[in-house]
Amino acid sequence: MSKTCLFFVALIAISWPAWPQRVEVEKPHRGQILHVETALGHLTVLEMSQPVSTVAVGSPVFKVEWRGNKVFIEPTETNVATNLFVWTPSGRFNYELDPPGSVPQMDFAIDQPAAGPAVIKVPANKSVKLADPSPAEVLIEAKPVQWCGSMSGRNDLTVSVTDLLERDGQVLIRYAIRNRTKEAYVPGTPHVMALSAPRYHESLYTLRDCQLSSDAAARLKSSGETPVEVTKSEMRSSRIDPGEETTGIVAIKLSPTHAEPLVLRLVFLAGPKGSVDATLVL
Repeated sequence: MSKTCLFFVALIAISWPAWPQRVEVEKPHRGQILHVETALGHLTVLEMSQPVSTVAVGSPVFKVEWRGNKVFIEPTETNVATNLFVWTPSGRFNYELDPPGSVPQMDFAIDQPAAGPAVIKVPANKSVKLADPSPAEVLIEAKPVQWCGSMSGRNDLTVSVTDLLERDGQVLIRYAIRNRTKEAYVPGTPHVMALSAPRYHESLYTLRDCQLSSDAAARLKSSGETPVEVTKSEMRSSRIDPGEETTGIVAIKLSPTHAEPLVLRLVFLAGPKGSVDATLVL
């Protein structure tokens, strides 16, 4: 091949456009399932329009972590697909993680555009009141709360947080109180306290949506507690007889921009054997 031909071949190779990896912008839509293309040895980033509260992935083959409003996905094996759920204050978003493929075809990043503020027309001299969630919303959208630590077998008063629902800048927390004492107990309206700068012997990120046992909560360190505004509190029964149980819901205001884990204490009136409370990590 002549030098002239080699020159033109090199020129074509340099000027030929490389296949670009994709950086996509997808409008949030809770009703769709979005496919995500990944590649071995590479990260794919989902950048949500709001802080991520928790994620759930169907297979450990995909390493998934989140910080703030970003979710990081890295496949570790080939020929495996699974699903991924991401929760933000707006609700749940659904993804299908396709088997890892070639780097030129992967999604480097998928961004959610920031949602514009909703425009609500308010008639003159009328105020807008946010509607309470329907029973169907509570049952479908509520996230279950896991238990962390050993269950107490003592005959005492126990508070178990069962699930929670984030909606309209509020968190609805559902709980149950079991009376294993020999006396009736009146719990009263719970006070909610937020721990300042909480520290624990393991990452609090891994304990989100978990209730800590009394032993685990005793190992928490903090610089103090701050009262949290309670916007609503309801209880099925104001009195719990021995051997009985009641359920209740408490609603609190929560900043939609909280990215760090938040540790809350639900404090009820003291019982015959001392304090009655529950420690929850959000």
